[in-house]
Amino acid sequence: MSNQFDKSRLPSRYVSVGPERAPQRSYYFAMGMTEEEIAQPFVAVVSAGNDSAPCNTTLDFQANICRDGVIQGGGAKAETHVYADI
Repeated sequence: MSNQFDKSRLPSRYVSVGPERAPQRSYYFAMGMTEEEIAQPFVAVVSAGNDSAPCNTTLDFQANICRDGVIQGGGAKAETHVYADI
């Protein structure tokens, strides 16, 4: 994607911009992100999807649609799963 973002006012600048953030960027590179992806805004899409109740079973599907929209809008692509023992 050719969008150039000014991250100077975005919260993700605290973990991705400047020489003092090289340690954080090293983790992103280790995750397979490119310099271009690291320069994009980081947008979190959170889902409470689970199989414990019918109303929650489609939440992950909806979150995936949101994530695709973030990527199409120029946000960085990443996915994290958090599992809890309930």
